[in-house]
Amino acid sequence: MSSTQEYWLSGPIPDVPALLQPAAHALLQSVREVKVHVSDFPEDRLWEKPFDRASVGFHLRHLTGVLDRLLTYAKEETLTDAQFQYLKNETNGENAPSSQELTADFQTKVDQALDYFKTIPETTLTDQRFVGRKKLPTTMIGLLFHAAEHSQRHVGQLLVTVSVLKNQ
Repeated sequence: MSSTQEYWLSGPIPDVPALLQPAAHALLQSVREVKVHVSDFPEDRLWEKPFDRASVGFHLRHLTGVLDRLLTYAKEETLTDAQFQYLKNETNGENAPSSQELTADFQTKVDQALDYFKTIPETTLTDQRFVGRKKLPTTMIGLLFHAAEHSQRHVGQLLVTVSVLKNQ
């Protein structure tokens, strides 16, 4: 597969259920785009908030954190204290990892998500799931689709922020 070809045009990912292929492709595309656009991003600008918008560092941390939380809900588990602490620190640039470390963390979480996708029987995709303390109702496929869609949304915001900061 060419590095410019989008993942959704690359065929199925082995062992991922057919109905989860779009979510898997979107997550892989997110990782690729982050790597390309953050590879030469200046570390000293990682936590800058242009026009009072979210920083590149926030987006990198949030990509990993939200995917982790949504996978927890998909597994019908509750969030841990460590996950709540991570959420609390997503905007905190103090003593934060480098952009390369944050990118590697996101890659690892996407790999874990794809491994999890491979364990899900398609017959369970419409099973009910609940999100958050309020136990908001959704389905397994709803959670997993949202995880991919939410990642793509933040990657788009990250790319704009990278572009603005590189060109100031």
